[in-house]
Amino acid sequence: MSLLDVRHLVKHFVRRQGLWRPPSVVKAVDDVSFTIEEGEMFGLVGESGSGKSTTGRCILRLIEPSSGEVLFRGDDVLRYSRSQMREARRHMQIVFQDPYSSLDPRMRVGDIVEEPLVIHRLGTKAERRTRVAELFSLVGLEPDHLRRYPHEFSGGQRQRIGIARALALNPALIIADEAVSALDVSIQAQVVTLMMDLKERLKLTYLFIAHDLRLVEHICTRVAVMYLGRIVELGDTRALFANPTHPYTRALLSAIPVLDPDTPRQRIELDPSSFDREAPLRQLGAGHWAAV
Repeated sequence: MSLLDVRHLVKHFVRRQGLWRPPSVVKAVDDVSFTIEEGEMFGLVGESGSGKSTTGRCILRLIEPSSGEVLFRGDDVLRYSRSQMREARRHMQIVFQDPYSSLDPRMRVGDIVEEPLVIHRLGTKAERRTRVAELFSLVGLEPDHLRRYPHEFSGGQRQRIGIARALALNPALIIADEAVSALDVSIQAQVVTLMMDLKERLKLTYLFIAHDLRLVEHICTRVAVMYLGRIVELGDTRALFANPTHPYTRALLSAIPVLDPDTPRQRIELDPSSFDREAPLRQLGAGHWAAV
């Protein structure tokens, strides 16, 4: 059984356009399905506005989906009551994109990391403080900085605090929503290395949402490519990068910067009229699917 099984997930937003005009519907997530195995680093990629972050938030019900199923260890979390969902969030956590806005500037960082333990009423005050100090050490921060405020830390350190908060409840699944895209390149590498190390040490499973394809290529075992709310290609990372099939995937991969300026490049311009946006995924080979 897969750890996470997303089936036909849909999220439509209705936009009001004034008193006399009918509302318009934005199909942010439009019939998305994929599975993530235990211990996997699964990549979800696409340009801004493709629906990948909305997909991640719908899985955790931070945004309520319009329809579909999200099976976590076989149970549909979309059918959970509020109390059941609260319990489920002990096992599924998210690391947000912006380390500046995702931490409450009025709270000390020790209290921020302790907050999930307080909400779920886990341990005594002393036990929680010990756990917070352990988490700080785990993510490479000094435990004696617990009484500082977020503004006293760098962007990379703040993201480590966000990771520590996500790990407080010993989750099985971490949704990393553009978790390193707001950081400098050198700091990105450090945070990604930390996430990979934690994956092995704590037996974590990741849904890694990103638009940095070079990063995804190096750390993810499988990847799904999203375009305008739909998955247009999905498969083993090496196979997909070596033989992209969907026109959008080809255009996306052609835009990856190369280190050698002498390497010949051919940027592919996407022609939306060259493919059917409603085409279903079909299997092209072992573990490789594309909407062609």
